[in-house]
Amino acid sequence: MTEQQPQEAALTARPFPPSRRGVDWMFGGVYGTVLASGLLAALHQKGGNFTPYYDASWVLVTAATAGLAHGYAHHMASHEQGPAGHRWRLLAAALWNEWPLIVAALPTVLLLVASGVFGWDPYAVTAVGLGLNTALLFAWGSVVALRVGHRPGSALLIGVADAAIGLAIIVANALIK
Repeated sequence: MTEQQPQEAALTARPFPPSRRGVDWMFGGVYGTVLASGLLAALHQKGGNFTPYYDASWVLVTAATAGLAHGYAHHMASHEQGPAGHRWRLLAAALWNEWPLIVAALPTVLLLVASGVFGWDPYAVTAVGLGLNTALLFAWGSVVALRVGHRPGSALLIGVADAAIGLAIIVANALIK
């Protein structure tokens, strides 16, 4: 092996770490859905004015901020030496990989916007939103588990475990309010 061959091998190596797409989708989906559920439960207080558009904007802004912070933290935790351009590409990839977190908050955002358009009851919106998010947690867990190779029975159990997080938020919301 010549001195030139290791340098050529380094140049042809993948510029980004291998994709963990199924794991990242599940993480982002579960995290974003739990975040949206917690915000939905916390934003409307008994006796307070229901502000669905304001609440929707806060859910979206919080999800985007959490995604950016999480991607940046991952990038900094795995910070590598190398050219600045390569580090910037890694940062961009780390931030881009957080899109499932933001997308997972969109059903709650859309529900809140629809409630403002149609004048829905705030308590019903919260109950429906928390129920919807619990169902989405089940779906995130089950579907992604199947995609990464789990058998159907264990995928359903993973979905039930994820849905239990949603149920815990519903119980906490009922106890606190």
